[in-house]
Amino acid sequence: MTETILLVDDEAGIRKVLGLALADQGYTVHSAGCGEDALQKFDEVNPQIVLTDIKMPDMDGITLLQKIKQKNSDTEVIVFTGQADMDLAIQSLKHDATDFVTKPIDDEILQIALRRARERITMRNQIREYTVHLERLVELKARKLIEAERMAAIGQTVAGLSHTIKNIAGGLRGGIFVLGQGIDRDDKKYLLEGWEMIKGNVDKIRGLSLDLLNYGKYAELNQEYCDPNLPVRDAVAAMGSQAVDGNIELDVELEALASFRFDSEAIQRCLLNLLANAIDACEDNRSSGQRCRVHIQTKAAAGWGAEYRVSDTGCGMDDAVAAKIFQGFFSTKGTRGTGIGLMMTKKIIDRHGGEIDVKSQKGAGSTFTFRLPSNAGLPFDPETSS
Repeated sequence: MTETILLVDDEAGIRKVLGLALADQGYTVHSAGCGEDALQKFDEVNPQIVLTDIKMPDMDGITLLQKIKQKNSDTEVIVFTGQADMDLAIQSLKHDATDFVTKPIDDEILQIALRRARERITMRNQIREYTVHLERLVELKARKLIEAERMAAIGQTVAGLSHTIKNIAGGLRGGIFVLGQGIDRDDKKYLLEGWEMIKGNVDKIRGLSLDLLNYGKYAELNQEYCDPNLPVRDAVAAMGSQAVDGNIELDVELEALASFRFDSEAIQRCLLNLLANAIDACEDNRSSGQRCRVHIQTKAAAGWGAEYRVSDTGCGMDDAVAAKIFQGFFSTKGTRGTGIGLMMTKKIIDRHGGEIDVKSQKGAGSTFTFRLPSNAGLPFDPETSS
């Protein structure tokens, strides 16, 4: 046995006789004659077990029990009580005493109480060791799972990127072939067609490079306290000329919203991606004779800092396509798209703790809606709020 016992009794004879008996049984015994002395000794030796008389002049055993449990709830406390003090004994159990032993102290009954205390100590240590082991195991498994998911994500990204590059390379080969036919035949039509195919794929390479740079750029958010309508104004200013060139009506509806912390530049990039897609969808649907219109708005949403909505009257999507648009390198634009824009948009919104969804109907346009939580960013700092 290695348990340390603190023996508390105002009768010196009991402390001496009982202390010797416990020491012979292998316990390390410290003694105190009153409650205050016991608390001081408790802080010094931090015993696993405390044996205390329930009736003492300066501090009774119930009060001492409560103070010890406040210091260390794991300490096992056994109280000594007289035959007439059963109510106090039961009260001590309510305050998480391990057991009580009546006076005069019967050695066999005391041994049963001590054995129960040791069993509780052993059980608690086993549970603690098991919990620590389990936490380490969970941490190890979680680390392995994260690494596996990271490698899987890298694999998916590489596969998607390889597929995109393969498509571009195929387009370039096709353009070179048509251009070669034009040279061989001295046919201007073939020459122009091949040249346009090559130009288109070179532009796609440039777009892919820029999209990849932007994707990496927003790995970390730069959150500041600002107006949620600011990125809308900047995105509309950037895309306005493209909408005019395409004879597309671009209208804006902004609701007055309270400022909060978010990455304004990253959200502007999301809006640029959505506006570019909406304008392209309208141009693809121009042959339908439907009026081409892109509408962007902000509004308050219960439980959110801001809601952004980009709607268009473009070609729309069926449910199967809409379910894939946020996947890596999936594009609805055929040879014109890289499939990174919407993937990056969702990544940025996810990192803000927001959500994004799309509602679309083939031939009837699409509506993208995303929301940002008002507590997405860093805690409010008045010095940086202006």
